Amino acid sequence: MITNSQPHEPEQNRRLYWPFSLSLRYNLAMQHPLKTVEDLRWLIAHTGGFRSGYVTDVQMSKRRLFDEESGREVPAGTTVSVTIRYQVRGLVRVARLLMTGVTDFSLFEQEGADCSSLDVIQAEYSAGKLRFWFDPQGELYIVCEEAQLEEVSTPIIGAHPIAELARWTFQGEAADGPTVQWLLDELDRAGMPCAWRAAKRATAVHPTIQWEGDLIPAGDGLSNRTNMVHVMAYGLAESQGFGLVLRVLGTKDRQICRILEVLADHITQYFPGNCLVGTTIIPGRDWESWLTQEGRTALGGR
Repeated sequence: MITNSQPHEPEQNRRLYWPFSLSLRYNLAMQHPLKTVEDLRWLIAHTGGFRSGYVTDVQMSKRRLFDEESGREVPAGTTVSVTIRYQVRGLVRVARLLMTGVTDFSLFEQEGADCSSLDVIQAEYSAGKLRFWFDPQGELYIVCEEAQLEEVSTPIIGAHPIAELARWTFQGEAADGPTVQWLLDELDRAGMPCAWRAAKRATAVHPTIQWEGDLIPAGDGLSNRTNMVHVMAYGLAESQGFGLVLRVLGTKDRQICRILEVLADHITQYFPGNCLVGTTIIPGRDWESWLTQEGRTALGGR
């Protein structure tokens, strides 16, 4: 439902609350601009108000430009990003809400308060500004001119009997993603041939999951091998696109970690989309530089 903050309040000045029923299509690039009250309706409907999620990261940046007339640097805008991990309809989503043209904000918790755990966010459009409240006490709020939602979602994955060392997720924009044969061919070309072992599940899986199985280095044997890269392919429930989750399972093994690195490099080169490591969303075009600077440890490598 939509609740007005004042009786008979006009459309452009409303605070939005969950729940209410609305269905709008998510855009193909997994990014959605937020500029109007209709965009806020979409946000609350799509995310469920981030109910019971939690904030994993908050970042603020200030831009300054050099003014030739005065000879000084002048403020050129403030940007705040909030990363939220939440679950909805059998999916785990990591969302980054990027707010630009920030004019007022509070990012500081009072002593003894914990603003990382969310109940449900509130959003309002008033006088050409977007307002977001992330906690009932109003300790974490942001007022801005525009915002953008960017997110990566995966089906909820249960625990695996073999220890997981690393996980890499890719959400692509193309209608069709890599096939098992494509993965095997790319590894062959990289000099890392593997065999494929299709997964067999005794219980039902999320309806978006299309196929899954294990990549095992050739010559290691399919029956006794405990170090592997588990691959799960899935469709996107609300838009065109595909998802792929690669998980390194077993004991620490440089060869297995290299298989994950090679596949991640090749996938980001051939398919546009976003990567997810932990709760960090990385554009596919920036994957190589991110991996070089800070990512190899997160993928189980050196």
